[in-house]
Amino acid sequence: MVDLDGLPLRADLRGQRPYGAPQLDVPVRLNVNENPYPPSAALVADLAAAVAAVGGSLNRYPDREARALRTALGAYLARQEGVTLPVEGLWAANGSNEVMLQLLQAFGGPGRCALGFAPTYSMYPDYCRDTFTRYVTVDREPDFGIDPDHAVAAVREHDPSVVLLASPNNPTGTALPLAVVEAVCAATRGVVVVDEAYAEFRRPGTPSALTLLADQPRLVVTRTMSKAFALAGARVGYLAASPAVVDAVRLVRLPYHLSAVTQAVAAAALARADELLAAVDALRAERDRLVTWLRDRGHDVADSDANFVLVGTFADRHAVWQGLLDRGVLVRETGPVGWLRVSVGTPTEMAAFRSALEEVTR
Repeated sequence: MVDLDGLPLRADLRGQRPYGAPQLDVPVRLNVNENPYPPSAALVADLAAAVAAVGGSLNRYPDREARALRTALGAYLARQEGVTLPVEGLWAANGSNEVMLQLLQAFGGPGRCALGFAPTYSMYPDYCRDTFTRYVTVDREPDFGIDPDHAVAAVREHDPSVVLLASPNNPTGTALPLAVVEAVCAATRGVVVVDEAYAEFRRPGTPSALTLLADQPRLVVTRTMSKAFALAGARVGYLAASPAVVDAVRLVRLPYHLSAVTQAVAAAALARADELLAAVDALRAERDRLVTWLRDRGHDVADSDANFVLVGTFADRHAVWQGLLDRGVLVRETGPVGWLRVSVGTPTEMAAFRSALEEVTR
């Protein structure tokens, strides 16, 4: 038998831990920003039919370009966002995680750096580590926004080949004004990636960076079907960008990276977008009620355009986290010191969270 110490593991991986939030069997799981509403019986039937339709040809490789799925994604964005994109400007992969990794493979690498704005998504350093890209961060403002002048100064200082702008940001829920994105695009020689994994949950009037694509050839907008489409278990993410960016990503993608089953399931879900987005409306309303309730009780809460809320500040956040867990409620201990992130669940789950938090902080 051999352990890690006996293997020729890369030096920069020694002592590291795999990414992952706790997966605990508790009654109320509010720690990984999942959609709490499972697919309807009608959608499950559609998914089963879609899988059955491709089942007889699984002895063959799938369409490695996933053109039918990319076309369906383009139709969805045209209806939902009013943005018309050619199929050549869309790309799909196994979750937005793989999309982001492909972008770093294509545009990062030795001798290059990626710029982020902390606190932000905890996987960004891992994408950079895995592609031998130096990762640098500058701090966000006290309200977790990004000042465009500070962002431009950081770009000029570090000259990144990739700039990572999460909007809405994880773990804070903060959405960015388009002026920030435009300022960064004007200042950098690299690609600017706006990570919109939670875009469907944004409040009315909050714009999407998709509207900038026509005028910004080095802008990339990434999204996922894990959240709004309740497909976390299917692993489907995508990007929208110029066709040249998609061509660059195609250079590094693995052959047949998106299975025929995944493509079929994603297309079936897109066909029921209106049904799924109705649940998104309910989650937005539940989020706003939670924000109001927390603030009424004296807690600090970051403005959220996502399906989660960052709440603080706690003198001992781990004790609060453990107290909630002891009462059957699992939240995420992440982000700035003193804060906890709470995913928005069903009304029943949120009632359980509110009751548990009042007991823990009494």
